[in-house]
Amino acid sequence: MSIHDTDSAQQVDHLLHDPSRGATPVFPVLDPLRAVGALAVVLTHVTFWTGDYLRYGMVGRMLPRLDVGVAIFFVLSGFLLTHQVLAGAVRGRPHDSTRRYYWKRFLRIYPPYVIGVVPAMLFVGANAGAGPADWLKVLTMTDIYFSDTLRPGQTQMWSLATEVSFYVVLPLLLLLAGTSRGRRPTTRRVALLASGLVVLNVVWTLFLLEPVRDAGAALAAQWLPGYLMWFTAGIALAWAHVLTTRPGGAPGLGWLVALARQPGVCWALALSLLVVAATPISGPMLFDTPTPAEALTRQVLYAVIGGLLVLTGVFPDPASGYARVMSKRLPRRLGHISYGVFCLHLIVLHFVYWATPYTMFEGNDLLPVLALTLVITLPLAELLYRFVEVPVMRLRNVGSPTARKSPPSVTTLRS
Repeated sequence: MSIHDTDSAQQVDHLLHDPSRGATPVFPVLDPLRAVGALAVVLTHVTFWTGDYLRYGMVGRMLPRLDVGVAIFFVLSGFLLTHQVLAGAVRGRPHDSTRRYYWKRFLRIYPPYVIGVVPAMLFVGANAGAGPADWLKVLTMTDIYFSDTLRPGQTQMWSLATEVSFYVVLPLLLLLAGTSRGRRPTTRRVALLASGLVVLNVVWTLFLLEPVRDAGAALAAQWLPGYLMWFTAGIALAWAHVLTTRPGGAPGLGWLVALARQPGVCWALALSLLVVAATPISGPMLFDTPTPAEALTRQVLYAVIGGLLVLTGVFPDPASGYARVMSKRLPRRLGHISYGVFCLHLIVLHFVYWATPYTMFEGNDLLPVLALTLVITLPLAELLYRFVEVPVMRLRNVGSPTARKSPPSVTTLRS
């Protein structure tokens, strides 16, 4: 599907499409949700830098919880990366080799990442003393494993390193779900896999994280085990979609489709849970370390919030105003450039404070600093998407029989 497609009902009518006929379903409503995640991350960083976390009463307490944007990213990744494989395996269709899968993931993630971190290493003053070992950790995305703190200008990149670790283990997880040649995934296998990942997440958070951190791994709270349930929510939605679109459907999941087709309810529930997350039940507002129970509570709340929002894009009503608006060109384009927004916004924020008289943590500057950050970041993200992300992804088929096919689709680029 071209990035210039109109907002016709055909864009969102993937529920009526039988994937066994050969085409890959398209989920256009998910593109703007990626933009929602990116803008939430930008807003929470700007709010912290301006000092406005401590203003606006309950609304101010909710602003730090906009890091829920990371949960939205992780649920989306869990869904998009597993759906095609699970659907193909159920219908006996081959999927990418592990080698080609890793190559595509590298092309999708690494070039924009480098463009985001190299300027931060070169121009953010606090990185002036970085040596070769520091550069190596940054360029290999291993800071969260071997450093004591996140580097200035790129503190958001911990989540990308965590997501990449999910990419690394995903082929094994899919094998456990029954996607190997000669086997087909079943609800029992997928449920066992999902249950195992959630249990590992819980055990890590309640019993293992503190000992690992005490042993010297200062950033262990950013490691993959503490976020598995967010990816698992996406895997569960992928399997639900596979079940509902196979011949005969899945009558037992009718309630899930019905809920998805009430996006106002899903968003209201998500916002209500975000209010709950803003209370002390999910831990301190700023950077004090939460208790294991508080950390787990936040993980569960964010998993449900991310799942509810992504659900609205997995099973949209093609005739609804929500699906039509979310499938328009501008919202989808914001989704397409959202990865660039994520990678570039912190170095832009550093520039804004360098180039203006605003002072960090003084408060009252939220709106102008946010506006300046977005006015600069959005065009840069568009350039990154147009001249780096799209051209680089054309290399995804190098060495394969499909190398001469058309440029990458939006579906490929967004996953």
